[in-house]
Amino acid sequence: MDLSSINWILLLASLMVASTPILLAAIGELVCERAGVLNLGVEGMMITGAICGFAISVETQSATLGFIAAALSGAALSMIFGFLTQYLLSNQVATGLALTLFGLGLSALIGQGYIGIKGLEIASLHIPLLSDIPVLGPILFRHDLMVYVSIAIVAATWATLKYTRAGLILRAVGENHDAAHALGYKVIRIRLMAIAFGGACAGLGGAYLSVVRVPQWTEGMTAGAGWIALALVVFASWKPWRILVGAYLFGGLSVLQLNLQAAGLKVPVEYLSMSPYLITILVLVIMSSGRSRAALNAPAELGRSFHASS
Repeated sequence: MDLSSINWILLLASLMVASTPILLAAIGELVCERAGVLNLGVEGMMITGAICGFAISVETQSATLGFIAAALSGAALSMIFGFLTQYLLSNQVATGLALTLFGLGLSALIGQGYIGIKGLEIASLHIPLLSDIPVLGPILFRHDLMVYVSIAIVAATWATLKYTRAGLILRAVGENHDAAHALGYKVIRIRLMAIAFGGACAGLGGAYLSVVRVPQWTEGMTAGAGWIALALVVFASWKPWRILVGAYLFGGLSVLQLNLQAAGLKVPVEYLSMSPYLITILVLVIMSSGRSRAALNAPAELGRSFHASS
């Protein structure tokens, strides 16, 4: 194995790109769960956003419209989940799993006419002065706009949850929905808004895969990214900045295993490909064992249905 053949600057730069889809989906799910809703349909919303974003971007030749369409499609799909769980009081786990299956089937149906079509070429931003800094410039300041948008969403989510009245109300609904209802807050409305935000972010994450990272449509191209996003929320103990760290950790492992394969590491490719997923599962097992900090930080009402008459 020749490690000298690995361009470490390029590897670190690729890390941010590889992490963006998971980061977007995970930060949306975090907001959803902080409101007390467990939506396991992230994978379905991501794959639907991937095909809708790709299809609209190809048809309109506009990546911006593609991302808007992806966010809307993810939010629309999440509203199906919201209606079933918040109004019909269906089981959140079962409904989320059904949403994933529905999204996978719907995306395959929509995407039949887009297989083999080349997507748009998305140019990276060139930030004056910053892009020319040795080492740091290529790593941090030569990416497409959505990489920076994802970081901005994390920062905005953190600030909203910590410093604003809206964030306080959202957290109150997730911790004790009966008390929030007694104070006059519309619990179902607040949860529906959180669910819609989570769906929109998942749609954006899916669209980033098909529009930017791999500019083409392939059935099932999310390849479990939605499940990794769900795991990251637990890994991050429901804290936004830890979502960023966890996403970059997983993205780094994904990129590193590809570079190790290219460097000639004498390990079967299947083992390297599954290593990021195995490490994620291991981290979750360690963090969820006993009364760990992650378990103690979980919203008290997570996964519990609310009924105003109860």
